[in-house]
Amino acid sequence: MAAKKKAATFESALEELEQLVERLESGDLPLDEALTDFERGVKLTRECQQKLASAEQKVKVLMEENGKVQELPFDTEDDFAGDNGPGAAE
Repeated sequence: MAAKKKAATFESALEELEQLVERLESGDLPLDEALTDFERGVKLTRECQQKLASAEQKVKVLMEENGKVQELPFDTEDDFAGDNGPGAAE
């Protein structure tokens, strides 16, 4: 089954990472298995970070200024800066 591994989608990599975290948090794994799972988790984390960075570069906000369309990089820090913005938990 692992013979033909294609590049994982972000969602599948994240799902596998969550499963690995659950296995590691259970504390029931032998040391060798835990180390193997940890190494796989580090690899998946790097892949996810790379995919997110790539997606962030592609995301642009179009803003009209003086009759011209201007592309601005998407700023994620404003979305997560405070907890009283739209969609904040009550």
